[in-house]
Amino acid sequence: MGSIISYSMKNSNLKFVLLGLVLFCSFSFISYRWNTKLFKKVVETTDIKVPAGFVVQILASDLGATRHMTISKNGDIYAKLSKLKEGKGIYLLRDTNKDGVIDETKLFGNYTGTGILINKGYLYASSNKGVYRYKLNANEEIIDTENPENIVNGLLDHGRDNAKPFSFDNKSNLYVSIGSYNDACRIPGTGTGMVPCSILDSAGGIWKFNADKLNQGFKDGTRYATGIKNAVGTFWNAKTNSLFITAHGRGQFHDFYPQFYTPKQSQEMPAEAIYELHEGDDAGWPYIYYDQFQNKKIQAPEYGGDGKKVGGEKAINPTVTFPAHMGPNDLLFYTGKMFPAKYRNGAFVAFHGQSAELKKGYLVAFVPFVNNKPSGKWEIFADNFAGIDLVKPSGPIQHRPCGLAQGPDGALYVCDDLNGSIYRIAYKK
Repeated sequence: MGSIISYSMKNSNLKFVLLGLVLFCSFSFISYRWNTKLFKKVVETTDIKVPAGFVVQILASDLGATRHMTISKNGDIYAKLSKLKEGKGIYLLRDTNKDGVIDETKLFGNYTGTGILINKGYLYASSNKGVYRYKLNANEEIIDTENPENIVNGLLDHGRDNAKPFSFDNKSNLYVSIGSYNDACRIPGTGTGMVPCSILDSAGGIWKFNADKLNQGFKDGTRYATGIKNAVGTFWNAKTNSLFITAHGRGQFHDFYPQFYTPKQSQEMPAEAIYELHEGDDAGWPYIYYDQFQNKKIQAPEYGGDGKKVGGEKAINPTVTFPAHMGPNDLLFYTGKMFPAKYRNGAFVAFHGQSAELKKGYLVAFVPFVNNKPSGKWEIFADNFAGIDLVKPSGPIQHRPCGLAQGPDGALYVCDDLNGSIYRIAYKK
């Protein structure tokens, strides 16, 4: 900078250099203010369809690939990014004057990932290979963003279904989902399944670690549950004292086995599902899948099935099933008091994809629970994030719900990882 000024002075052009600097700084300031305004509104709230009495507010937009998020007791939003933005992977968003508009943001953490939760005075966040934590103060504000503690590292990451979402129980146990990079544990280049599926030794399940122990590796964990291809949504339910997860189903039935499955069946099977897990449970992947039309566990064709032969006698049944390929990417049991009584202790699910059967998707669903068990059919709670008619699409998808969080006042927060928006859904009496 000094050399530029010196050179300009020698050429009597200092005033032009200074003018240029002023203009540059002004432009930068205007650009920053413009990006800040983007936090206020991206999609008209009326575009998101919710039940009568509920209102939708857009808190932020253009954040990047926001996956999961958590809300502190003072209302701060921590959102995890699956792609770095300005070299960082976690967003802190704060409404300093509580007027419903985000007016302070901070990026930190130099790693991508999905999972993020507050637990016992710490903010935990996952990369695709491990879990870190940051100390919080009494208001659950982060103290040091630059020096996270390493809780777990060295988890399997082959670049596909590699998210590491997690949950905590009330005994300082950390439950981490490790998805499989192989759709049905096939021998590479074939339609034949591995017998046994060696992937299950390090993926395709939930592993339990100590939430308070630093510098753990994969071998320090124990396999809590197995037979789960990819669980992106995880939630420890304190009322049932059990772990609930949303499982993504396998695909490519017709691709490898056209003698047993039609293209339509490939589009509409298998079911996506919620499972309630206890230690030692096996959901059956890759040896079986759940056929929601037959309401049966069916032996996978890679392992001798023909679309009709049942299997998985020892595998647990799903708690709730959904249409195929909807991509349930987060799960939240509602414990607040803002929403009407029917929603309390029920489950919200964020769907990242769409169903060829229903011609619906990119939505938040609700599953009613009574006495800790599903009661009645699941229903669409918040819809039209896609922004287009999925029956006759007229353009690209606008938003893909991915993460859910409950605010301290009982509001429901939804984020999307396509355009990086965060929505707040509240109930007005």
